[in-house]
Amino acid sequence: MQRNPSGSGLVYSTGAGRMCPDCRQPISGCVCRQAQSVAPSDGVVRVSRSTKGRGGKTVTVVKGLALDALALAQLGKQLRAACGSGGTAKDGVIEVQGDHCELVLQTLQKHGYAAKRAGG
Repeated sequence: MQRNPSGSGLVYSTGAGRMCPDCRQPISGCVCRQAQSVAPSDGVVRVSRSTKGRGGKTVTVVKGLALDALALAQLGKQLRAACGSGGTAKDGVIEVQGDHCELVLQTLQKHGYAAKRAGG
């Protein structure tokens, strides 16, 4: 019979919700995700248009931002408000619904980012 490597003897519980597989803490109190919060970047923010995997709907995708999750969400909110549309900010990428590449580029340059158009 094998023992649990963490030593707590707990095999399964629904009390804490989702658990981080690395540090075995609840996702809300995870310490290893906070250390990885800023993604490496070359300093250039790339703005592109994409329709793949979205049923033909167009989204404007912003990549290359070296921001933590909170700052990324804040910038995503500002970009969505400037475009007057919805979207999301997750995994280091901001998605704005619709084809707003030029408006997003102008807004990012106003905020001081070195942004350029990527793709077609």
